[in-house]
Amino acid sequence: MSNRRQAKNRQLQTISNQLAAHGLTLRGGFAFGDEEAAPLSPEGRPAKSALLVGQAGAAPWPHFMKWRQSQPRDLPNPLDTWSRQIIDEVAAHFGASAVYPSDKPYQPFQQWAMRAEALKPSPLGILMHPEYGLWHAYRGALLFAGEIPIQGVRNPIHLCDLCVGKPCLKSCPVGAYSEEGFAYETCLGHVRGADGGPCRSGGCLDRNACPYGVDYRYPAEVQAFHMASFADL
Repeated sequence: MSNRRQAKNRQLQTISNQLAAHGLTLRGGFAFGDEEAAPLSPEGRPAKSALLVGQAGAAPWPHFMKWRQSQPRDLPNPLDTWSRQIIDEVAAHFGASAVYPSDKPYQPFQQWAMRAEALKPSPLGILMHPEYGLWHAYRGALLFAGEIPIQGVRNPIHLCDLCVGKPCLKSCPVGAYSEEGFAYETCLGHVRGADGGPCRSGGCLDRNACPYGVDYRYPAEVQAFHMASFADL
């Protein structure tokens, strides 16, 4: 292995370690093709490679909650704000730029994730991970002007193909998810309504019905936080 590649691998490990200190993790990466309209690197040129940053399970939650105690109670989008603070610091340290799912113009994060980890969507639209199931997320991406030695993922098992009963399509009391897609207004009305207490306190019943990745399932308080954000409660 060349000295340059060894240095790049050490850089990857250092990035991973810095993110892990906050409960975040590298979620794979990829190289942009020469003909792609890639977002800009710090040098102002199209990026050559990207590393996705996210989480597995609720590992960031204790770090986020500790940070939140020192923030205004009415701070908008606190989880996004915390994620940006951590990832921006890592990006600055390693000469990368950072982009986020909520940034405009919106970047194709789901397509990037499928490319980086060879994942496929579940019937709920959330990407199904062979270990984490539905209990993972992407918080941002680091963009580099140069190439990064990224180990590709080949043909992981798509657990949804092995699931015969599809309980994720049968547990919602208002049938918000179906083969036709997600009935957003139906879901939102139910969560906000008198009968939506179980969803507000414990999260999406369809998502919780999935039999995979249960060791990474978000605790009820984490699911309630995300549901409140979704429903603007």
